[in-house]
Amino acid sequence: MTPLFKKWLAAAVLLLVTTIAMAQPFDLPQLAGQLSGPAVVRGDFIQEKHLRALPQPLTSHGQFTLSRDHGLLWLLQQPIRQDYRITPQGIARRGEQGWQAVDPQGGSARQNQLFLAVLSGDTQALQRDFDLQLKGNPDAWRLQLTPRGALLKQIFADIEIQGGETVTRIELHETQGDRTLIRLLDSQTDVALTASEQRDLAD
Repeated sequence: MTPLFKKWLAAAVLLLVTTIAMAQPFDLPQLAGQLSGPAVVRGDFIQEKHLRALPQPLTSHGQFTLSRDHGLLWLLQQPIRQDYRITPQGIARRGEQGWQAVDPQGGSARQNQLFLAVLSGDTQALQRDFDLQLKGNPDAWRLQLTPRGALLKQIFADIEIQGGETVTRIELHETQGDRTLIRLLDSQTDVALTASEQRDLAD
């Protein structure tokens, strides 16, 4: 076997392996593994609330920090400053006396819990309440959530999430016709929280 033939054979094997890998379907366990991989994800967000009664959406801006092991910090900066912490234990809002628990039965609380499950790639938690349909590949995917339970069907018509390495877009369609669009911008991964983030998520 000549050196040139060996090179061509190696190239052919590499091409075959790559083609097979690309042909494998991108499934929910792969998506969950991809989204839960980074220890920390930080970025900016723009949230638009489209209400049927208003001609223009209500728009807010801020920053977020997602910790795989601790939860989500959702720091609203405009039009008002308000910090939220979302963890498996519940949802809290920062006040003058520190973090205050938010009513876990409220509609906003339910949406925030969904955000945490979506951003962290917890597809098992989502499957308890939704039928999931995933399309695309690891670099560009779309996940459609259709509610199964009667309670969620009263709130949401469906939810659509898009992303690549991380989630980049979340759109919630409510049954009464309102719509919420969240775009996650300039997301960066990290291996650890900052000291202030650790304090906020540990309180």
